[in-house]
Amino acid sequence: MPAVGVPSALARAAWSVIRPRARGIRRSVSLVSGRSVGGVNRVVTAASGVGALAIVLSACAFAPQPTVTRLPPGVAGSAPVPTVTVPAPSVVPVEPSATSVPAPSASSRESTADGDLVTCAEGESYSISGSERTVRVEGSCAQLSVSGNALTVDASAASIQTLSIAGDRVRVDAAAITALSVQGNDASVTSAAAIGSIDVSGDRTQVTAVAAIASVAIRGQDNVVRAGGGIGDTTIEGRGNQVG
Repeated sequence: MPAVGVPSALARAAWSVIRPRARGIRRSVSLVSGRSVGGVNRVVTAASGVGALAIVLSACAFAPQPTVTRLPPGVAGSAPVPTVTVPAPSVVPVEPSATSVPAPSASSRESTADGDLVTCAEGESYSISGSERTVRVEGSCAQLSVSGNALTVDASAASIQTLSIAGDRVRVDAAAITALSVQGNDASVTSAAAIGSIDVSGDRTQVTAVAAIASVAIRGQDNVVRAGGGIGDTTIEGRGNQVG
């Protein structure tokens, strides 16, 4: 901060220098009439010099002083920036879990070899597939599915609740069939007992039951259904079909 009272002190110092000379100037002026012009010039020059000195001192006194800011000890310099340490993310290896593969159900099996003997337990389902082969079936099958071409299934010692056939030139002989479904051509199915229901989609299929057939539905041509104990409800779509 600038010192208080400095301009007034400088002014008093300048006035203490100027005042004696100013008095001399007044005395010199009073005697100017009896002096030469050169003496008057010297007096005026001296007075001018005194005035210039006073102006310089006044300018120095009132010149703006630089402001100096003093900080208390320990505050100088910029404060250090705090350092924050961020821990790196941890990587935890994940071991692949063992995936168990379910074992094939014992209640649903498949036969693909020629000459196989299939034994159905009570309530068991079985599938037969392939072409130009013969398979024997025994026991009591909940469902028997036959798919392929030129297959022969000997189920004369088996009782089948649901027999599903998909393919051409499939032959099945069974002891008993509750429900029969045929999708294909040139199939041949015989039952040594009654058949509950028959659904045929295709051409030239022959179905024979020793006992009665409860219901028949045919969609195709030249299909033949025979029953020794008569036939119940029939639904026929197509030409050349024989039911009786």
